[in-house]
Amino acid sequence: MMVWRHRERMRPLLAGSPHYPALVLNADFRPLSYFPLSLWSWQDAIKAVFLDRVSVLSEYDEEVRSPSRSLRLPSVIALKDYIPTARRPAFTRFNVFLRDNFACQYCLDRLPTHELTFDHVVPRCKGGRTTWENVVTACSPCNLMKGSRMPHELHMYPRRTPAQPSTWELQENGRSFPPNYLHESWRDYLYWDSELDT
Repeated sequence: MMVWRHRERMRPLLAGSPHYPALVLNADFRPLSYFPLSLWSWQDAIKAVFLDRVSVLSEYDEEVRSPSRSLRLPSVIALKDYIPTARRPAFTRFNVFLRDNFACQYCLDRLPTHELTFDHVVPRCKGGRTTWENVVTACSPCNLMKGSRMPHELHMYPRRTPAQPSTWELQENGRSFPPNYLHESWRDYLYWDSELDT
């Protein structure tokens, strides 16, 4: 059984989450995902190291210890086997929001996820389907205003024509939303659109 051996006190990296997460890179040294950022708990990272499924690229100063061995906690790991990304992302509410950069497509207000909804451009009562090509992110006021009317009735047109995104497009959009905290050892492997705080 592994037990903690602290070299120094460190505060949690992410409030309410496991300490010392490992950034997970694919075999091509790119993150498996940007949003949410691909992270594993230190326990999963250690297990993958022992199973020889990952290469350790960077480590924390903390270590775990068994009666026969000690091991520093990985902070960046890369998979040894490449995982191809899906060509077609799943059609989910979250992915619709990510495609639309978490912005209402009518007023362009950018809002937290819990304040967003989605709108059928062609309402379902008029034959509209729940597909990438007919659903857009909307804030509640705009969604209520549009209701079950067609865009031309109110002159409310989405700012961008809805379309099915590629997995690459969603990953690129995710790069616009860096997490609140990034460990310094991760920064060489992440390329965010916004400047990182130090």
